[in-house]
Amino acid sequence: MSELIDRVSAAASLTPETAREAVGNILAFLRSESSDPAVETMISGTPGAADALQAAGDAEFGGGIMALGGKLMGLGLDMGQIRTVGEELIAFSKSHVDEATVSTAIASVPALAPFV
Repeated sequence: MSELIDRVSAAASLTPETAREAVGNILAFLRSESSDPAVETMISGTPGAADALQAAGDAEFGGGIMALGGKLMGLGLDMGQIRTVGEELIAFSKSHVDEATVSTAIASVPALAPFV
């Protein structure tokens, strides 16, 4: 199991499988909603991100941020856990990827910024 998933799982009180899928859905949403190259830099530089994306499968977000929220709630997460997953993902990414790059990636999807 990756350090990212361990960290998210412990902080949000989730099983590792649910934590992996939640992180994957957030990353898939970020990827689908932004064309900024900072997103791919963040994903490729964050250990465990690729595995989390794979766990999310073919996530579709036709409904924007509401679709992401629905997916995460469908995994059993409440709003507090969703915020915790996002915050832990961003903090972990910033510890492995240039902080400015991660901030740029998040800022490239304005709908996501209030949740992380």
